[in-house]
Amino acid sequence: MRHPIILASTSPRRQELLRQIGVAFEAIPSNASEEFDPKLSPHQIVRTLAERKCAAIAAQRPEAFVIAADTIVVLDEEIFGKPDSPEEAVRMLVRLSNCTHQVITGLAFEWRNKNIHEVLDVTTDVTFGTLSKELIERYVSTGEPLDKAGAYGIQGMGAVLVQSIRGSYSNIVGLPVFEVAAALRRHLGNNIFFNIR
Repeated sequence: MRHPIILASTSPRRQELLRQIGVAFEAIPSNASEEFDPKLSPHQIVRTLAERKCAAIAAQRPEAFVIAADTIVVLDEEIFGKPDSPEEAVRMLVRLSNCTHQVITGLAFEWRNKNIHEVLDVTTDVTFGTLSKELIERYVSTGEPLDKAGAYGIQGMGAVLVQSIRGSYSNIVGLPVFEVAAALRRHLGNNIFFNIR
């Protein structure tokens, strides 16, 4: 018997990562609040937000295995969310230039009918090369950075900014596939993978 899987996200990048491993799922946006206590650590923030998103959908669909994620970019304890403007995107990228920052994703899994509830986080170190002001401005003018935490997308044109990574590539995109797959295997078995739709 196939159990429904829900991704509590409208992010096309997260959906594509789940599709790549052949998991059949439904994407439902979570309208949970994204406000957080600024006294929390970055790891606590992403875990709290992912858990909140997951719980909002799991309450409506207790028969489903729900996956939720929240990703932030952190440099020296400063959180870089999605930029509010092109000018803010430029400021973020200037700060990230020639530095190693962390991409932290909180993951939450909930299956209420089976009393399953898990929360974890995954960190990847990303090192940018030295970025000229001209390169930053040209990249920002593409519009790509404006809907992405940290003002860049490693899976797109933003790849030219990245010198190296240590850890999960898919985590930087927004959904650490290995950890998600491990949770799916634990609770649903191997037969949910590699299903071609």
